[in-house]
Amino acid sequence: MDINALFTDEGLRAFTATVRDQHVRDAQQYGQIADIVRSRLQQTPIEGDRWMAKRLRAWKVARQLKAMQKASTEAAAKAEALYATYVNEVLELPQRRAVAEAKRLERKQGRQAAVGAAVAGSLNRTVTALNTPQEQPGGTVPQARPAEFVAPDNPWQQWPMAAGGERPTSTINDYFAKGEGQ
Repeated sequence: MDINALFTDEGLRAFTATVRDQHVRDAQQYGQIADIVRSRLQQTPIEGDRWMAKRLRAWKVARQLKAMQKASTEAAAKAEALYATYVNEVLELPQRRAVAEAKRLERKQGRQAAVGAAVAGSLNRTVTALNTPQEQPGGTVPQARPAEFVAPDNPWQQWPMAAGGERPTSTINDYFAKGEGQ
């Protein structure tokens, strides 16, 4: 067998098909032999057997052949899995990478176009706001507090008093009542 042939699609396909077919044939033979051995041993008494000894002995021997059948069936499935994995991981990998790279570039170009559109929109709004005539203000900002509350000579007169308050508190001690027993 040429080892270099295994690294081609046709060579690996031929190898796995041969191995798979051999294991399938072996599994069929093991199953047939298991049935024949079980039947023959169930009909063959050995001196000193009790009433279920023949069946138990036949089952124990046939069980080993059934395990061989199962192992051959699994080996045939693994041969197919080998080929599928080789195709997926080796042969199709360059194509998948090329498709992924194309998608990545497409997403990048889409992001760049979106950023460009956002910048253009922002610049358009700025130019529109700067070119607006002065007699038409774009928007006015209301005053934070009315002018009647501002008195520059007394800072406590700048804000309206809460209901029931004569003067604002000047220290933190005004917030807490003085204790009688302290």
